[in-house]
Amino acid sequence: MRTLFLQAPSFDGFDGGAGSRYQAKREIKSFWYPTWLAQPAALVEHSKLIDAPPHKTKLSEITAQAKDFDLAVLHTSTPSFASDIKTIEALKAANPNLKAGLIGAKVAVEADKSMQAAPVVDFVARNEFDFTIKDVTDGQSWSSIPGLSFRNDSGVIVHNKDRAILENMDSLPFVTPVYKRDLVMENYFIGYLKHPYISIYTGRGCKSRCTFCLWPQTVGGHRYRTRSVDHVIEEIVWAKKNFPQTKEFFFDDDTFTDNMPRAEEIARRLGKLGIQWSCNAKANVPRETLKVLKEGGLRLLLVGYESGNQQILHNIKKGMLVETAKRFTKDCHELGIAIHGTFILGLPGESKETIRETMNFAREINPHTIQVSLAAPYPGTFLFNQAVENGWLDEKNAELVDDSGVQIAPLHYPHLSHTEIFESVETFYRSFYFRSGKIASIVGEMVRSPDMMKRRLREGVEFFHFLKERRSLAA
Repeated sequence: MRTLFLQAPSFDGFDGGAGSRYQAKREIKSFWYPTWLAQPAALVEHSKLIDAPPHKTKLSEITAQAKDFDLAVLHTSTPSFASDIKTIEALKAANPNLKAGLIGAKVAVEADKSMQAAPVVDFVARNEFDFTIKDVTDGQSWSSIPGLSFRNDSGVIVHNKDRAILENMDSLPFVTPVYKRDLVMENYFIGYLKHPYISIYTGRGCKSRCTFCLWPQTVGGHRYRTRSVDHVIEEIVWAKKNFPQTKEFFFDDDTFTDNMPRAEEIARRLGKLGIQWSCNAKANVPRETLKVLKEGGLRLLLVGYESGNQQILHNIKKGMLVETAKRFTKDCHELGIAIHGTFILGLPGESKETIRETMNFAREINPHTIQVSLAAPYPGTFLFNQAVENGWLDEKNAELVDDSGVQIAPLHYPHLSHTEIFESVETFYRSFYFRSGKIASIVGEMVRSPDMMKRRLREGVEFFHFLKERRSLAA
């Protein structure tokens, strides 16, 4: 089947296909590669991938192509679901014979609810959906495809048996040729990564049990299944040749350091190739491993600290000690490994005091850059069920973002309101960045690099615009 893989237009600047625990607009404009769409697209011959948000592709431009396809597969999320359904309606108005399906964490855990809410959707592919979509495009009978939920000829929603989890990760083709064919890499920008960058997955799943984290609880699972080292290196070599402008590779696995011996082996191989790279990591990597990674070209680690309060870390099943995180961060500083640290406000057990504690913790460990997010109880996560059971989440805030795609504070507690949690984000950013030492560090970075000068000035404008938007929302 002639297949369109689509990340539809939604909120301006909204990264709905983000390979992260949140789908929302960020403090500065950021776009991850749509790897979740590119992977099944790589399995389907003569497919096309349109990633509308970073390419600023309008709906009218997409519907003009609707007659070129038999099938449309859209990646959806809780915040973008309503607008994604409107996109399908527009596509079918232009091509009434078009079949349309959805993939993504939302439909992985709410297949029936999603299809009931959107009669225009013909099917959803649940959980690990790559080969489910391939079976659909190959023309197999829908009733025989594991992992598929669909409407039969009578309009009844049918849920087939689950698809077995993928064990041979090397059976998935490279995604970078799809990037080359259909995407403009310069449109993908993350503030803490060098530009232009490329991100790929070298494995799926995360053995950690964090109650809020979206992908392991909905699609990837808690067992870290990995591609072979040779398979990863082969793709990096191909991408480096075909994207010679690449400044950095990012491994978007939930926790690349879950398998430290493998991470070390990949680092050694990348070091011989002269590749600079970054990855997601947990704040428990020993100094010996960090040293091997650094010698192998590692530049930056994206680290989810979440909180500086030990009880909150226990509450969210982080499996991390504050003192371990401090020692890890000190090791990174001494070895010259940059850190982008992420923090979450509004997690179970949060109070005004724990928020201050986390702010103090962030200033003490002093990562290079930070991201402060609001606790987001996505359907399918332990946190969502916990919030519903305890009355922390009300219907008014269940969409998780406002009308422009900016995160709201969906959770509230008897001792801590939505507003108090929401406003603490700006306070956190100001307490971290508006320090003489941090300002001097950023200015020094800008003085040493004209490219960094332009980049940081642009980010500064976007950051203050973001704060202004948040203030108007709070008002």
